[in-house]
Amino acid sequence: MKYKNILPIVALSLMFLSSCDDNLMDWEKDPEHGAVTGAELPLELVEKISRYEPLKNYTDFVLGNGIGADLYMSDAAYRKIVNENFDEVTPGYAMKHGAMVNSKGEINFATIDAFIAETKKAGLKVFGHTLVWHSNQNASYLNSIIAPTVIPGSSGTNILDIAGLKSGAFTNWSRNNPGKGISVVANSGLTSTSQAVQLQSSATSSATYNLQLTSPNVPINIAHNYEISFYIKSDVAGKGRISFNGSLTNQYPYKDWYATGGSWTEAFATTSSWQQVKIKLAPGDFKAGSTSFQFNIDLGYLPNVTYLIDVNTLAVVDLDAPVGVTNLVSNGKFNTDLTGWSQYNPAVPTVAMTLAPTANAYEGNGALKVVNATSDAANQWKTQIHADFTSKLILDKDYTISFMIRSEATGSVRCSTTGTTAHYQGDQATSPTWKLIEWKFKGNGTETGLNFDLGGTAGTYYIDNVVVSDGTSSGGATPPVNIDKTDAEKTTIIGNAMADWITKMMAHYKTSVFAWDVVNEPMKEDGTLRSGNEGDTATDYFSWVKYLGKDYAVTAFKLARANGNATDKLFINDYNLESRLDKCDGLIEYVKYIESKGATVDGIGTQMHISLTTDKDKIVQMFQKLAASGKLIKISELDIRLGTATPTVEQQASQAAMYQYVIDMYKKYIPAAQQYGITIWGVSDSVKEHEFWLPNESPNLWDANYVRKHAYKGTADGLAGKDVSTGFSGELVKK
Repeated sequence: MKYKNILPIVALSLMFLSSCDDNLMDWEKDPEHGAVTGAELPLELVEKISRYEPLKNYTDFVLGNGIGADLYMSDAAYRKIVNENFDEVTPGYAMKHGAMVNSKGEINFATIDAFIAETKKAGLKVFGHTLVWHSNQNASYLNSIIAPTVIPGSSGTNILDIAGLKSGAFTNWSRNNPGKGISVVANSGLTSTSQAVQLQSSATSSATYNLQLTSPNVPINIAHNYEISFYIKSDVAGKGRISFNGSLTNQYPYKDWYATGGSWTEAFATTSSWQQVKIKLAPGDFKAGSTSFQFNIDLGYLPNVTYLIDVNTLAVVDLDAPVGVTNLVSNGKFNTDLTGWSQYNPAVPTVAMTLAPTANAYEGNGALKVVNATSDAANQWKTQIHADFTSKLILDKDYTISFMIRSEATGSVRCSTTGTTAHYQGDQATSPTWKLIEWKFKGNGTETGLNFDLGGTAGTYYIDNVVVSDGTSSGGATPPVNIDKTDAEKTTIIGNAMADWITKMMAHYKTSVFAWDVVNEPMKEDGTLRSGNEGDTATDYFSWVKYLGKDYAVTAFKLARANGNATDKLFINDYNLESRLDKCDGLIEYVKYIESKGATVDGIGTQMHISLTTDKDKIVQMFQKLAASGKLIKISELDIRLGTATPTVEQQASQAAMYQYVIDMYKKYIPAAQQYGITIWGVSDSVKEHEFWLPNESPNLWDANYVRKHAYKGTADGLAGKDVSTGFSGELVKK
């Protein structure tokens, strides 16, 4: 049984032996010592505060605390305060997207599972915080899934003449059977600026040759291997093949059309997504004496299909031709081994250098994989992978180092050279998406090798296609193509990511979490909805509304409701509602909009990170507006900053009075049926809690040594129902 009182029952005799005013303190001065001017509390006040019961004993609504999950698990004194004083806890960070989602989009429940198990032992409830926000997201992962797709270029120099396609005149190309038409269309290729050959089959098309584009003659050496490749898509499901005119022993070969080691078939299939067709011709495929070949792209199998072939990717490559670019590292593709590469710094177990399989390669059969377990942003060289140049670089000659790289999470790489005088590239950011990095510099005549310096950021890195050249040779593989995703594609991808995150969180915690911040901080200060274009550049920033639009919160609430319990309390939450009443109005209107779209919002959270100078009249007006919404109202993150790490007694007294005022006004203006409760944000003024949030601001109810402050008494008085003007009524109310 709980009692709503100011002093514990064991101290009642003390209360009745003195006046109510004396027991409840005059905050402006100490009765025995006159004006209070020092920073330490008078002994009598300390004793009185020490006799107060735990805070949760003074209220009927939910009293919560915003805490650090790791601190709760590791600090026994901190945990004891939380367990004794509060009904509910809100994990400040550990339950957010950024803390739980890895670079592959997988959710790690282990930390919060252990945290919830520990809180259950103390009889605490956990408030879910928070499902959809723009901060504390795994932005690296979310941005990676909507990043441009990197399409590898051809395997070498393109010997196919595509000039007639680029000009649109089809010079040297033949439209033997044009179906409904074969033309070149601008801005319809892989990228928004590239060309595509458009081929349309007729309504009666049924034979392969009913829609056919024929290439120019391609000169060959019949002792060499060749590769034909291009990217193709169709408006509906399509079908095609490549055939040949006279130079092959089999003019209609079955092939592994995607060069993946799969089965050999008559034709390849096309869809609305771009895909690469890539076949290889071996010396045994050519007739004796052949000096060239000509191929047909046959797309007449099916009627009423429109195909697009990206012009820039149409290529024929002589796989046995001399390398066009002289690579000054001998093994830059890592197709079979790591020959020529070594681990310089450190040669200890914190770094592992291995050959990654085909699945982790940019292209080809392998990649260089480096696992670095340490981070030292100022000493990148401490994790260093090295290869010798095949020859020393030449003084004043221009060189280019290029490579493809990705990391399983956000990372960093820097290239450097060895030699009497080294070169150092600036740090380059990496992500889970493959990225082409180029570094140009002039040789000084002493450089003997290349280093990948990966010690700046711990993580797992994959490196492929390393080329060091002097820039004077021509030829080589065509560069990769970056394909931007359309807005519609981004909307679908991010919508699926939100659904996956919310669905799994609600399902996993269905039996242990029954109240949630579903949407956090949706409004701008003027009361309009955020758009995602506010210019936030934080590394953990990701705007859901930017890709999903105004209905992002509608979707979030529907997902939370559908995958949780019907009785769960689902909140929307924002800050500065007490200082910007237009923002408060905007949030209430947005709640109305969400519900007009078929979702249900149970409550509104007002954070109330305030100070002694916060306008009290606006606090009252905010509560009045929130009460009029008819929703459950929660003070979700209450703290009162003082602006100093060494507050005076007067400042502490004012802080206590402000805590009490906020609670008094909440109880006065929010009807009891709408009072979800109040969450105090943080426990103490310790640096362990305030390294990043309000450092040196002294905002909490316990000091840095876990001793109750004036603010503890003000909070308890407010919860118990002490009237600000008349003092404590002396009543005891059973819960």
